[in-house]
Amino acid sequence: MKIAIVHDWLVTFAGAERVLASMFKLWPQADLFSVIDFLSDEDRARLGGKRATTTFIQRLPKARRHYQKYLPLMPMAIEQLDLSGYDLIISSSHAVAKGVLTGPDQLHIAYVHSPIRYAWDLQHQYLAESGLHKGLKGKLARMILHYMRLWDQRTAAAVDEFVANSRFIGRRIDKAYRRPSTVIYPPVDTSGFSFNSEKQDYYVTASRMVPYKKIPMIVEAFSAMPDKRLVVIGDGPELARVRALAGPNISVLGPQPFEVLRQHLQNARAFVFAAEEDFGITPVEAQACGTPVIAFGRGGVLETVRGLDDPSPTGVFYPRQSTEALIDAVATFEREQYRIDARACREQAEQFNERRFERQLRQFVEVRAAEALLPTPMANAPRLALATAQTAAPAL
Repeated sequence: MKIAIVHDWLVTFAGAERVLASMFKLWPQADLFSVIDFLSDEDRARLGGKRATTTFIQRLPKARRHYQKYLPLMPMAIEQLDLSGYDLIISSSHAVAKGVLTGPDQLHIAYVHSPIRYAWDLQHQYLAESGLHKGLKGKLARMILHYMRLWDQRTAAAVDEFVANSRFIGRRIDKAYRRPSTVIYPPVDTSGFSFNSEKQDYYVTASRMVPYKKIPMIVEAFSAMPDKRLVVIGDGPELARVRALAGPNISVLGPQPFEVLRQHLQNARAFVFAAEEDFGITPVEAQACGTPVIAFGRGGVLETVRGLDDPSPTGVFYPRQSTEALIDAVATFEREQYRIDARACREQAEQFNERRFERQLRQFVEVRAAEALLPTPMANAPRLALATAQTAAPAL
C-alpha cells in the first residue's frame, strides 16, 4: 500500500517526534506531511532523513519561531494537503493532524497524543497562564478556541480508528469525540539509560520550563526543605523565575546535553515530577535508570509508575499540585523508600520500550488494513448464507 504519515508540526524533537521516528522505522517507504517543517539536520536524521510536504503556513512571516500564533489557520491549512493518492493515512496528532481530508476508500488511523488540550478541558488553564482570561484579547481567544472545538469534533468523525497514547488520553478521546480507542503506549528508549542501584543524596527534576510543568512549585517546595538537595535541568520561559526562587540547596543547571541528564537520572535518589501529562516520558526514563519517581498523581503517570499501594512500588504519588503536598510526598518517600527496589523500577520501565511499541502498532495497523481491504460483499456472503440456514433449520 501507499502510506502517508501526517504530523502536526516539526520544529523540535520531543516526545511526539519519537513516536514519529518509530513509525518511520516500521514504514520507511511512507511519505511525510506536516503543517510546517523546520527540523535541524540532526533531528531530521532521526526521522530517516524524511522531509515533509508542508502547508502555506511554512511560508508565512516568522513561522519558524512563532508558528503557534498561526493556530487559527491550521485547520484550513491541514485540509489543503492532498492525500488522495494514498491507501493508508496514519496521523500523529495533538492538534490538527487528524483533520486531514480522506476518502471512503482510504484507511485513516489517528495516533492521538491528546485532543487539542487548550481547546478542551485545559482551556481555562491555558487562557489564565497566557494572560488571555479577560479583556478583548480574551474574548477573541475564546471565540477562536470555540471554533477549534467545533472543527476538532467534526473531523473526528472522518477518522476510521483512534489509537490513544494512554488510558488517560483514551478517556479524553471519548469525552471530546464520543469514539472508542485502542491504547498503545508511546516508545521510550530504555536501552539508552543504564541501570544504577547506587544512588547519591540528591533529587532531580528535568523538563521544559513552561507553566503547566510546575517547576517553580518544585523549587519552592525544596527551598522550604534546606536539608535536601535538588538539581533542576531544562530551559524555557520560566527559567529566570526558577533561578530567582532557588535556595542554596538547589542547583539550576539550565539546558544540558543528553549525557548530563542521563547521569543525573542514574545517580539521583528520586526523580520529582509535577505535571499532569498525557503520558510522561521522563518518569519512565528515570525508572529505566533504577530511580524512583515522586509524581503528581494525575494523568498518564498513574499508568507508568506503581504507587505505594502496589506490592512492588516504583514511586510515590501526591494528590495536589502544591508545595505542601510535595513536601509531604518527599517525607513519605524517605520513610517508605526501603520498599522501593531499583530493579523493580527498571522492570517497570521496560514495559514501555521501543520494541513493544513497534510490535503493537504494526500488528494493529496490519489487522485494520487487512479488514479495510476485504471485498465486503464477498466476505459477508458466506456468513449471511450460514446465518440464514441456521435460522431456517428449526422450522423444517
